Amino acid sequence: MSFTRTLRAVGGAVVAGALLFGSAPTALADQNRDDQWPLKAFDAESVWKESTGKGVTVAVIDDAVDGSHPDLMGNVLPGKSFIDGGTADHEQTDDHGTGMASIIAGHGHGAGKANGVMGLAPDAKILPVATPEFGAGVDNSGLAEVIRYAVDHDASVINMSIAPTFLADADKKALAYAAQKDVLVVAGAGNEGANKLSALASAPGVVAVGAVDKAGQVWQKSNSGSELMLSAPGVKITSAAPSEQYREADGTSDATAYVSGAAALLRSKFPDLTAGQIANRLVKTAALPPGQENLKLPDAHYGYGIIRPYSALTKDVPTGSKNGPLKTPKTEPSAGAGGATSGASGSGSDQNESRLGTGAIVGIAAGVLVVVAIIVIIAVRSKNRRNGPPPGVPGGYGGPGGPGFAPQQPGPYQQQPGPYQHQPGAPGSYPPVPPTQPPGQ
Repeated sequence: MSFTRTLRAVGGAVVAGALLFGSAPTALADQNRDDQWPLKAFDAESVWKESTGKGVTVAVIDDAVDGSHPDLMGNVLPGKSFIDGGTADHEQTDDHGTGMASIIAGHGHGAGKANGVMGLAPDAKILPVATPEFGAGVDNSGLAEVIRYAVDHDASVINMSIAPTFLADADKKALAYAAQKDVLVVAGAGNEGANKLSALASAPGVVAVGAVDKAGQVWQKSNSGSELMLSAPGVKITSAAPSEQYREADGTSDATAYVSGAAALLRSKFPDLTAGQIANRLVKTAALPPGQENLKLPDAHYGYGIIRPYSALTKDVPTGSKNGPLKTPKTEPSAGAGGATSGASGSGSDQNESRLGTGAIVGIAAGVLVVVAIIVIIAVRSKNRRNGPPPGVPGGYGGPGGPGFAPQQPGPYQQQPGPYQHQPGAPGSYPPVPPTQPPGQ
C-alpha cells in the first residue's frame, strides 16, 4: 500500500483473552473502552497519576478531525485545512485523522468519562492540520508548508501517521526547522512489511515507529529498518471515527499516535527537557518482549523496544545530550547566510574578498586551523582530568540499552515480565486497579 492513509489498515474482531497478560481485569462499563487493550497494558490509571498531557499541543498532520466527537469535544483546536483553506476540526467522513487524535487525546464521555475511548494523554490539545494525500503519483510539494504551520502554531509534538514516497529539499528544511524550534516529530514506519522505512520515518530528526501486537510481537506488515527507533501497540486498536463513531484497525499509524501521546505526557511533566531528551526517556525505558531480550539494539524490527509510558515518567533517566537519540537534520541556512551566498554569486558584492588574493586567504585559514587544534587539545585534556572516564559509561546516553551500545546481556530496562509491565506488585503493574475517574474534560 503506497498511499498516505493506508498507514492504518482495517483489522478484524478483537481476539478473546489477555494473551501475555493473563486473565483480563473486570470489564469496564463500555465495550469500546474495554477493547482498548493498550490502556490496560500501559496501566493508564497509574500513568495518569503522573501526567495527563495538560498544557501540551500535539499537531496531527492527517485528515481533518471531528472536533464534535463526544470523546474529543473541547480537546481539538480549529487548526487549518490545506485542502480547502478552512479550519480542520469539522471532519464528518474520513476517519483516519480523528482516530489518531483520539488515541492521543481522547477523553471519553458519560458518567465518570467511562464510555467511549480514552487517549494516552487525555488533557492534551490536538492541532489538526488537514493535508492532501501524499503517495505514489501524488504531488508532495505541500508537506513543508504544513510542518511549518504546525511548528508556528505552538505544537511541541507533531504526529505524522503518513507515508510520503519521497521528501523534497523543502520538506527536509521544514524538518530541520522543527528541530531548531524544539518540536518532536513522530512518524510511522509504513505498512508494507518491507525492509525499508518510509521516506519520512527514515529522515534525520524523526522518531520512527513500528507496530506490535498485544503479546509484544512485531506486526507482520510493519516496515523495518536501521532507522526504526521505537515500537508501540498497532494491532486491533479501537479509536474514534466520525463516519461510524468507533472503529478497530491495525497499522503503524496507530503505533505512531501512541508514541506521540507518550511524548505529550513527558513534555507536560518535564517541560524543561528538549525534544531529543524526551526521545531519550522513551528509548531508555523501552523494553523487549520475552524471548527477545538479547537482541542487539537498535533492532530493525523493534528499534530500542516497546514504549512504557509509566517507566518513562517515573524512572531515574540521565538527561542526556540535547539531541538525545535523534540525528540532527541538515540545518536551514539563516537569512543572513543566504544573503551572503546570494551576493557572492554576483559581480560586485565580493570585491573586498577578491582583493585579498587566494594565497592570503589560504594562509589565514591555515593559521586559524592551527590555533583551533591547539585549543581543542587543551580543552579535551582539561575535561578528562576533571571528569574522569569519557562519556558513554553505563547509565548515561550511550550506556546499556541506549543508542550506540550493543549489550551482550539484557539491559537495565529489559528484565521485566513483559514488554508493557513493571515489576509485580509495584506501582503500575498489570492488571491495574479498577479505575476511579479518568482525567479529561
